[in-house]
Amino acid sequence: MATQPTRADARGNRARILEVAEEVFGRGGSAASTEEVARLAGVGIATVFRHFPTKQILVEAVLVRHFDRLCERARGLAESDDPGPAFFGFFGQIVADAAGKLAIIEAFTDAGGDVGGKAAQGPRDLREAVGVLLRRAQDAGAVRTDAGLDEVHALLVGVSRAVAHIRLDERARARALEIVFDGLTPR
Repeated sequence: MATQPTRADARGNRARILEVAEEVFGRGGSAASTEEVARLAGVGIATVFRHFPTKQILVEAVLVRHFDRLCERARGLAESDDPGPAFFGFFGQIVADAAGKLAIIEAFTDAGGDVGGKAAQGPRDLREAVGVLLRRAQDAGAVRTDAGLDEVHALLVGVSRAVAHIRLDERARARALEIVFDGLTPR
């Protein structure tokens, strides 16, 4: 039996559910509920579960979508005429979004999700995309050539986790990034 194409309203519901779920789980982590997602998406809970049979599947889809969007953004920035600001701006964006991303990961693992499954590809793809931005920024003379992807990735993860867990205000976060960026800038 051939699969029926998804109706436009069903596709719209799915997209709205994912958009709202990213916000809800990014804010509430594992304490967030599928009921809240349904309410804010303007659909019934049955509609949520028709698209995503379990909370784990829903949060995994949110996580995959989140990483896909970050990778898409990085790939777009890789074509920038000004690779230095593209690299540093993307680094700052990842740090700014860290609390939400970590809350989604928490919700995913608490729902029984396997970080080694389908959701594991996103971080690998993102690391690769950051590597492209880094190389382009280094080629442009905006980032030290002796800073490898391993070190830069460690800085990115470390600053992101610190900012998320300490909950730095905007001013302190900007200053922390300024210090990191100063260390990455060639002398």
